[in-house]
Amino acid sequence: MPAGKITALRAQAKDPQRVNVFVEGEFAIGVSLTTITKTGLHVGKQISAEEFAKLEQTESSDKAYLAALRFLEARPRSIAEVRTRLGRKDFAPEAIDAAIARLAELDLLDDAAFARYWVENRQAYRPRGAGALRDELRRKGINADVTAEILNDDALTGDESAGAWGLARGALRKYADSRDRNTFIRRMGGYLQRRGYTFEVIRPIIDQLWAEVSTATEEDLEAEDESQGS
Repeated sequence: MPAGKITALRAQAKDPQRVNVFVEGEFAIGVSLTTITKTGLHVGKQISAEEFAKLEQTESSDKAYLAALRFLEARPRSIAEVRTRLGRKDFAPEAIDAAIARLAELDLLDDAAFARYWVENRQAYRPRGAGALRDELRRKGINADVTAEILNDDALTGDESAGAWGLARGALRKYADSRDRNTFIRRMGGYLQRRGYTFEVIRPIIDQLWAEVSTATEEDLEAEDESQGS
């Protein structure tokens, strides 16, 4: 690791927010202006091998932070999502921890807020039962206590039955051609179960919709018979 006197700090031509650091006349490392400020680098400063190692760590943490910010641009993320993303970019665990701590301090990472956002978004655009929501949040790395708190908020999760009814109505045309009740139960029931609804929620919906489908089918057959007989 370079050690000695910092002889020059030169802004990079392609990115004026980054600076090339020269030690004893030789290029040593490129760093951000944030790193320059944090470490107090200046021309003429003596830097030891240990200090240079800390400089590299500070710069790595800053790069991890910026990478996380870009990842957060599309939508809110859980802490676990950010940790996984940075790990895939080969940042050291220490840099990842520092970046996550910095984001949390700025309220840019908050698992409870993320879980609330996720459930609100789901229920507004792609309703799911509590079982599916719980599984999705688990896979996002949200702990069980936070998940339980969010899913116990009825104002947030909404009426499960109403959500299931909306999905079932939207999918009815797809399953209306089921040849018998058991087939309809298997197909429509499976569709709703895959979206996290329990049998207690699903059963009355299936009963009602099958009654509508079978009645409509009988009426169609009667109309067809009358047409053929005329």
